[in-house]
Amino acid sequence: MPALKPGDAAPSFTLLDADQHAVSLADFAGGRVIVYFFPAAMTPGCTTQAVDFDAALSDLASAGYQVVGISPDSPEKLARFRDAESLGFPLLADPDKEVLKAYEAYGQKVLYGKQIEGVIRSTFVIDVDAAGAGTVAVAQYNVRAAGHVAKLRRELGI
Repeated sequence: MPALKPGDAAPSFTLLDADQHAVSLADFAGGRVIVYFFPAAMTPGCTTQAVDFDAALSDLASAGYQVVGISPDSPEKLARFRDAESLGFPLLADPDKEVLKAYEAYGQKVLYGKQIEGVIRSTFVIDVDAAGAGTVAVAQYNVRAAGHVAKLRRELGI
């Protein structure tokens, strides 16, 4: 499957958050949401990225954006991560990797010079219409953890 690009329909999803509550793309109806996919909670790069998103939450919210992070971790691990880092946005568990795969954020990648299968650190900005259907406005694959949020903010004019 080819990677998602701006203008594509955003795959809908319903996943459990860190508190075991179901969260769906449709929950953001009429708004804009930044959905980012990360490999593993409580690892250095993923912590940097999550803390950077958290630090930007107020500015992003003022510009009309909400943030959701998705990883293959369990809700319990995501709850520990959220609490340890005092994160103020939902973290969703995708242990079956169905949503990761739907967004093409899981597959072959190079890690330390070796070809492996895993989570491809990716970020999407999705416009969600009043009916809860999403359209991809921005699709970024293989993003760097450090500096990514600042770069995204510049690109979005925030």
